[in-house]
Amino acid sequence: MPNKKTETEIQLHVTDSMLDDVAANAALAHTTELIIEGWGTFVGKHSERLRISRKTGPSEEVPLEHLQQILVMSGGVSLSSDAIEECAKRGIPVHFMDYAGRAYASLFSGQLTGTVKTRREQIFAYRDGRGLHLGKSFASGKIHNQLNLLRYMSKNRSEKMPDLFAQVRQTTLNLEAMADAVMALPGPNIDAVRGQLLNLEGRAAHLYWQQMQKLLLVDTDWPGREGQGATDLVNSLLNYGYGVLYTRVEQALMLAGLDPFAGFVHTDRPGKPSLVYDLVEEFRQPVVDRTVFALLNLKAGLEQDEQGRLTAETRKLLVRKLTERLLVGHERYERKNQKLQYILYNQARHIASFVKGDLAQPYEAFVCSW
Repeated sequence: MPNKKTETEIQLHVTDSMLDDVAANAALAHTTELIIEGWGTFVGKHSERLRISRKTGPSEEVPLEHLQQILVMSGGVSLSSDAIEECAKRGIPVHFMDYAGRAYASLFSGQLTGTVKTRREQIFAYRDGRGLHLGKSFASGKIHNQLNLLRYMSKNRSEKMPDLFAQVRQTTLNLEAMADAVMALPGPNIDAVRGQLLNLEGRAAHLYWQQMQKLLLVDTDWPGREGQGATDLVNSLLNYGYGVLYTRVEQALMLAGLDPFAGFVHTDRPGKPSLVYDLVEEFRQPVVDRTVFALLNLKAGLEQDEQGRLTAETRKLLVRKLTERLLVGHERYERKNQKLQYILYNQARHIASFVKGDLAQPYEAFVCSW
């Protein structure tokens, strides 16, 4: 279990290693994210708490008061209908994830639908300038976050690695020009510019990953960026991290009253949460990429099994560090230092306000500092 960060920002891993000291038990009262894994684990409700039981060993109880979400990260886990009902009443989502970090199922309250006006305007926005502006903002924000992470990772290399520093600097200038080109794309709606936008976004991603390979300090067999199905360590970490981030983004969108399946840049497809994929672009670099590369460069003992899957300990470490980044990491936002989780939820609310016409100014993507 991770160390306590603040009075209310605790993530709890429930594994075969049971809690047996006073400090750890006291921390349960402030758990915000509960991670369940281990064959035979049962989660039930007891009064105002969730009770986690195994076939062997004592039970544990976690108060529902501060709990924000539950991640089920292995097979053989059971939840009682009472526990599910209580989570639904309190707006606590339950996400079921596979070994690669993909959320194959999620349980949300049926009441987290927001106002009808929000979803109507979200659908209408796809056909007009609102959807165009949102799509361009998501893509431009992603590119700006890519170039800022490159700046962050290379800022101490100017003397030790001047040639690489110069290459990265030129790449960031190229990326900045691409981000500007995205925002300048003319058209009546997102459909009219999607091809050009995706072309610019793809070229930017190629340049970004090319430099990230050079900035990796450890010697590892990384062939470059690969998505689903990749078996090397770096891509496995990135893919798992993105899977965890998807659950956070989906929750934020639903709490804002938006339909996570009605996106703008990413096209519609049955079972594809397009708006999740849109908004996640703003947070890949500041949340996942920065965390993964920090762990790699610190040689944090990241491992895979014989099948090329991340080991259970590596997955737990990654999720813990991602949660710490969201709950403890601060970024400059709206003229204040804010926690990344607050920024994520606020960006979702800004999308809802923008499509309804309630936002005082056009939607702006979140861009991290460096």
